[in-house]
Amino acid sequence: MNILAIDTSNQVLGVAISKDGELQAEYTANVKRNHSIGLMPAIEYVMEKSNITTDQLDRLVVAKGPGSYTGVRIGLATAKTMAWALGIPIVAISSLELLAYNVREKGVAVSPFFDARRGLVYTGLYQLDHEGMQVLEADQNIAMETWLEQLKRLERPVLFFSQDIDIHEAVIKENLGDLARLPHRIDHLPRPGMLALMGNYYPETPVHQLTPNYIRLVEAEANWLKEQKPHDTN
Repeated sequence: MNILAIDTSNQVLGVAISKDGELQAEYTANVKRNHSIGLMPAIEYVMEKSNITTDQLDRLVVAKGPGSYTGVRIGLATAKTMAWALGIPIVAISSLELLAYNVREKGVAVSPFFDARRGLVYTGLYQLDHEGMQVLEADQNIAMETWLEQLKRLERPVLFFSQDIDIHEAVIKENLGDLARLPHRIDHLPRPGMLALMGNYYPETPVHQLTPNYIRLVEAEANWLKEQKPHDTN
């Protein structure tokens, strides 16, 4: 099975190709650029290196968020358009779960996160075991201080992965002390190659039912909903 993986949900632009469960080519760019410009050239690059044409693709897998609203939309729009045009299925996977797969050992609590500004983060709690990645706490948008208080009550070591680790490293260490485990910087980046391999095992989503996983409303939509509330006439 030939699988094309796309991740533009955060700062990292990642594209990969796997064939029959084996990684063929992987492209990663960790720079602050417009993913709408770099995505198609990256797709063409990995397909050329893999010697695979679009008509040979069997499945698409995409990171559906949370993360950058614009980035999530770019990845999903591209993946959905390709899946529809090629008549192939699509698999959508949490961007946080993808990052959690950077863990190197089983039985460890893993907290991947993305900075959501104003002291908030997108995060969840995962653990890898012999059956695969287990979700201990669902993906959510939460104040980092509140999240760390919850993790501290677990009284167990927690491994953190994030491209934004520099923003929150100090508060993590302050709250969890020796319970906080921070790996090497290279491990904080999601791997599109892993996303391609995950596409073999995760369930497909009907292309027209696939929507971004923002977790929280974009600010403009939230403000619009507030304006729709009935005015108090009393």
